[in-house]
Amino acid sequence: MNQIDLAGRTVVITGGARGIGYAVAQRALKSGAQVALWDIDAERLQRASDELAAGGNVSVAVVELTDESSVDAAVEKTLAAHGKIDVLVNNAGITGGNGTTWELAPDVWRRVIDVNLIGPYLTCRAIVPHMLKNGYGRIVNIASVAGKEGNPNASHYSASKAGLIGLTKSLGKELAAKNILVNAVTPAAAKTEIFDSMSQQHIDYMLSKIPMNRFLLPEEAASLILWLSSEDCAFSTGSVFDLSGGRATY
Repeated sequence: MNQIDLAGRTVVITGGARGIGYAVAQRALKSGAQVALWDIDAERLQRASDELAAGGNVSVAVVELTDESSVDAAVEKTLAAHGKIDVLVNNAGITGGNGTTWELAPDVWRRVIDVNLIGPYLTCRAIVPHMLKNGYGRIVNIASVAGKEGNPNASHYSASKAGLIGLTKSLGKELAAKNILVNAVTPAAAKTEIFDSMSQQHIDYMLSKIPMNRFLLPEEAASLILWLSSEDCAFSTGSVFDLSGGRATY
């Protein structure tokens, strides 16, 4: 395993209690960072914190990412625990199940957009001013190859991730001269608990599209995400990095 230098950095990870977010937390602690886990699931969040505590300084905040007051409160709690925020990994997301566009209920469609796109907007809105004050920051948005290609029977999820790519590009340009770099990764599916909300047909469809003929491992995602979170990433911003096992064509 290559060493990524995050010594002295504080990393906020949304959806940090499980899956890719948890893998990012593990690797961040091994890289010398302090970690703030944000998640909606209080019980799972505490369990993750207990498991990770031996690896370093870990704080937690129960957050409803679609509620700006909840996000603001999490920022204040994190600053009280760590003193600063250097890195934001916008990992939290939901699939909203599967269905054709005309069959998906409007409230389901809106909830996916709220969590997957409005949530990262609100976290960036709350945290960027602190990064500007400190003159340093790294933001990594976890998008999806679905945001590039559009998965059938997942228009809400695909649209939310396409929007997140657009947010990444806009914010990256706005902050390019401020030493705050904003990038996105576009994973193919990783076999995590998010599969529980998908149909087997959709899971089989996603696997069939991956030339490597396997799903992404969370620790593989963590490697790229944390390189983008480090000072070694110094001249890439507003960019989209592939994690699709060869699926993406651009």
